[in-house]
Amino acid sequence: MGSVLVHTGDESVTLTALAVKRLLERGDGDAALLYLALLRHHGATAPRALAGELRWERGRIEAAEAVLRDLGLIAPQAAELEPADEKPAYQRADITEQLERNDEFRQLTAEVERRLGKKLSTPDLGTLLGLYDYLGLPADVIYLLVCHCAERIAARYGEGRRPTLRQIEREGYAWARQGVDTQTAAAEYLRKYAERQGALPQYMRVLQLGDRPPVASEEKYLTSWLEWGFPPEAVALAYDKTVLKCHEFKWAYCNGILKRWHAAGLHSLDEIESQDRPGQGAGTPGKKSDSGTPAPVKEQDVAWMRKYIQRRDKEGL
Repeated sequence: MGSVLVHTGDESVTLTALAVKRLLERGDGDAALLYLALLRHHGATAPRALAGELRWERGRIEAAEAVLRDLGLIAPQAAELEPADEKPAYQRADITEQLERNDEFRQLTAEVERRLGKKLSTPDLGTLLGLYDYLGLPADVIYLLVCHCAERIAARYGEGRRPTLRQIEREGYAWARQGVDTQTAAAEYLRKYAERQGALPQYMRVLQLGDRPPVASEEKYLTSWLEWGFPPEAVALAYDKTVLKCHEFKWAYCNGILKRWHAAGLHSLDEIESQDRPGQGAGTPGKKSDSGTPAPVKEQDVAWMRKYIQRRDKEGL
């Protein structure tokens, strides 16, 4: 009987007998495909960086990776690095190969150029390829990412302004860390983002900052307060306390007030006003909240009590 293999003349990939035995006994096709892909890259590429090449979603490649670790075919997982710390530097030849052989990446490139209104440079293409090949984001998710970044920059700086590929890359890493790697996950992320953006003007107004959009650092504070669950009226109260104490508005001081309330489980205006009063509730040393949890004791009060006990012991009281 003749050979059933087709010899292509390409570089060979060698599997040990032990590896073949373990893969066959497990019977997991995804694990076998991932192992072949890793061998093709000589083990120099992180498993999750192959999601783009295999056209797999994050959950699928993570499951296959877990099987390979369980079989002892890849090393135990080390502390995961940030993508920017280990991202490969794509050469012109790598980019050319993808554009020539990968229809999906070629179409993605054309759509991104159309959306951004410019021809992508070689470094730009390398960044785009990193999102697709290294980070493993599907092409449709990358396109949604690009559209999101373009709309955000236009809203902040005016029509005609476009995001750089570096800005898109940073946002792409944020999406990947949050598991936004499918159309469904991206749609949900964008829905929540739109809700937050729609709420921000109310918070800017209660902070007496007018109708202008917040700058990036201000938006980080506002987003945190939204995620903590503070309505605009609670932020307005924190604003009043900040100005009363500092004689002007200071973001960090206001954030400190809200952070303390959040730690105490106080979010609505009624909760804050009923519990966070002088001589009562969360701000009072030794008092208990409704849940019975002792409120934080201030350091100066602890020092005073220690001195009092020492003086009492010395005097024999």
